[in-house]
Amino acid sequence: MDYYNKKLSEVYKALDSSEKGLTSSEAQKRLEQYGFNILKEKDKISPIKIFFSQFIDPVIWVLLGALVVSGLVGETKDVYLIGIILIINAILGFIQEYRAEKAIEALKKMASLKAVVLRDGKETEIDASNLVPGDIIVLREGEKIPADARLLQVTSLQTQEAALTGESLPIKKEMTDYETELSIGDRKNMVFSGTVITAGKGRAIIVKTGMQTEIGKIAEMIQQAEKEMTPLQKKLEELSKMLGILTLVICAVVFIVGVLRNQAVIELVRRLNIPGLVQNKEVLEMFITAVSLAVAAIPEGLPVVVTISLALGVQRMVKRHALIRKLPSVETLGCTTVICSDKTGTLTHNEMTIKKIFVDNEIITVEGSGYEPVGSFSNHTKDLELLLRIGALNNDAKLEKNDEEHRIIGDPTEGALIVSAAKAGLNSQILQNKHKRTDEIPFDSKRKMMTTIHHVHGKKIAYVKGAPDLILEKCSKILNQGKIEKLTSAKKKKIIEINEDFASDALRVLGFAYKELKNEKKQDWEKNLVFVGLQGMIDPPRKEVKDSIAKCKTAGIKVIMITGDFKGTAIAIARELGIEGRAITGEELHKIDLDREVDNIGIYARVNPEDKMKIVEALKRKGHIVAMTGDGVNDAPALKRSDLGIAMGIAGTDVAKEASDMILTDDNFTSIVNAVEEGRGIYDNILKFVQYLLSSNVGEILVIFMAIIFGWPVPLIPAQILWMNLLTDGLPAVALGIDPAEKNIMEKKPREANKSMFNPDFTFAIFFTGIIIASGTLFLFNLNKGTDLLKAQTIAFTTLVCFQFVRIYVVRSDYNLGLFSNKWLVGAVGLSLLLQLTVIYTPMNKWFETVPLSLMDWVYIVVVCSSILVFSFVFRLIKKTGKRTGMETKIQIQ
Repeated sequence: MDYYNKKLSEVYKALDSSEKGLTSSEAQKRLEQYGFNILKEKDKISPIKIFFSQFIDPVIWVLLGALVVSGLVGETKDVYLIGIILIINAILGFIQEYRAEKAIEALKKMASLKAVVLRDGKETEIDASNLVPGDIIVLREGEKIPADARLLQVTSLQTQEAALTGESLPIKKEMTDYETELSIGDRKNMVFSGTVITAGKGRAIIVKTGMQTEIGKIAEMIQQAEKEMTPLQKKLEELSKMLGILTLVICAVVFIVGVLRNQAVIELVRRLNIPGLVQNKEVLEMFITAVSLAVAAIPEGLPVVVTISLALGVQRMVKRHALIRKLPSVETLGCTTVICSDKTGTLTHNEMTIKKIFVDNEIITVEGSGYEPVGSFSNHTKDLELLLRIGALNNDAKLEKNDEEHRIIGDPTEGALIVSAAKAGLNSQILQNKHKRTDEIPFDSKRKMMTTIHHVHGKKIAYVKGAPDLILEKCSKILNQGKIEKLTSAKKKKIIEINEDFASDALRVLGFAYKELKNEKKQDWEKNLVFVGLQGMIDPPRKEVKDSIAKCKTAGIKVIMITGDFKGTAIAIARELGIEGRAITGEELHKIDLDREVDNIGIYARVNPEDKMKIVEALKRKGHIVAMTGDGVNDAPALKRSDLGIAMGIAGTDVAKEASDMILTDDNFTSIVNAVEEGRGIYDNILKFVQYLLSSNVGEILVIFMAIIFGWPVPLIPAQILWMNLLTDGLPAVALGIDPAEKNIMEKKPREANKSMFNPDFTFAIFFTGIIIASGTLFLFNLNKGTDLLKAQTIAFTTLVCFQFVRIYVVRSDYNLGLFSNKWLVGAVGLSLLLQLTVIYTPMNKWFETVPLSLMDWVYIVVVCSSILVFSFVFRLIKKTGKRTGMETKIQIQ
């Protein structure tokens, strides 16, 4: 059934609904009948697919090839060992990837749409997925429409339907009945799932949900975030490929040299006529050794572990009220040099309370705080009630009592006006019912005012509220003690002074006016108004924000306040919070050379959302990495243009959220700083993992390669190499990804965005450590190979494993982390050591060709492995001395 060409009475009847919407029980029945209001997902996580994807890797194919060759020549022990290790490796990889996918899927669900719906006759916010046909939804500017619906009420409603029709211009919606068939773009009495409200508001009855909607028919996943790799992941994948090729070349050399050397030995044996040596077995052993070395040395798990580190880090951020929508933004967090923040709700509580009123030429103080409608007025003048009535009627918010606590549904500023009226005994709901709203001009950020039309005592009255300076421009008269007088320039000047005094006390001020309408056109409703008075409200700064801004300062991050409030209010709040820099207004912004001045400005007052774009671009031209907060439709371009767009989870529109990289679930500035801290910690953990993994891999390659070059027996057999890879690249490496952040991480300057992690110090540390690991292992192997080759190989095998575990703690010591600060890492290393002891001291040693080691053997291993601590200490000392010398030279030159 098409609903656009039916009368509303027919629509209600067909959907068995009414103006009051559905009851909760009826909605539940329909949910079971129609299903959830979601589009079918293209790529559902498949555990089987993830498991088998572990084998789609060239490195694994090589290992499978080695397994087949071993089977063909009858080496069943190698076949079993390689097979078991392959399966264990696949299981570990599966657990890691499945966990990461689940984490990312959970985050997508958290970012899902909400909708305000009439249930049981009350407005309630629910998940959009729970909407059913017959539900009545409330439509507001900036929201994404959650289902196809027929309009019931409209006020200047416009929607952007490009996602559905390709039409880039907003469509003005109408309350029209059609009788003919129309294309989707011409159905102006309908709104469609996936499209966006760009202006106005309204109500609508849902007619189709999920795959039955117009967007569902063409099966577009509008709400599905695309899976994307971060720049770091891309770099590391390229690095893995490059190192993979290099490792394969080295392994090929190892194989060829090993075979040639063995051929020479075989020729000597043949000449000496010593029986029992099989040439094919030697070649096969060397082939499997080379293959095993390739598998162990190629860091194929690098991008996967990075994904896990990012996903787990993102989960930690959610607990700290920051929801990451795009993984690359985690990297951006660590580079951020400027945070541009809205004032209201982010730096402040967004729980407005009226504190001062100016009416009848008097200033009245108001007692009470928060949304409790309890408090007294210092005086009751003749026109106080009218002022409060205008505030209550020109209002879309609602005051509700829930569990003995009052809360506001809607804008907090409007909520404060309802509460101030309630303190005088004026109930906004009763007023709204008594003086019905018949029309309105909604608030917009350019006009900075809102007008509603009501029937009051048989007259058509326009009530207006907005920015005091702009309201005064529209007024020609003033109400004083019940009398309408001419608004002279002297009176205007006094009102402006009162306004500035209020603002200097950090009050947000609104002006109120009215006009009796005769036959004026809509564009004249806001002209020649009668000024009534001012209401000044305070939105106290959040206590925790002051400490967060101080933390930013230490971390080399500049905080900029951007607000639509008056300059005086902005300065008062900024100074209290510790925000530094010049304060300018939007008007001044258009007159100055922003590129030249931008680094000196800390406060932008009376600015439009459009001005945010100019601020972002000026900062970016100066080389800054900019985080920008926003909540409105007009903030979306600035959020997209910034390096890190941050939307408000509570006050933010769907448009702002979709344009953002991160959503604050509590709208609190402190959550941004917490996210920056987490972002820096995640990046550090990735650096630790890369340094640990690559230095260990360099050590493994050098041990085999140098032994071949020296003409020694191979220090490690294939099974040992694969087992070592499993122990060291498995749990301990992943546990590094959840290391706590360094205590002084927010005392460091932001990381340069384009700076490669492979700086000279980082690269030197990898190769220097790899050489130490190889030298220590070969030293112990050479010490024992002449007397007992199996024991020498067991010592070399165990030394390499222990070296790598010591290396983990050396890497962590660079970040001033305690030995037991990561319980997961302690557990992972402990378990891996236990598994290593198992393959030495249990019957499993037959499979790995190991022998039990004596206490003295362990003393040698511990002493040699400890050498890495000494060398690292010396290297760190040289580096510090070099830096100090460099600084002293610089000072002398200056």
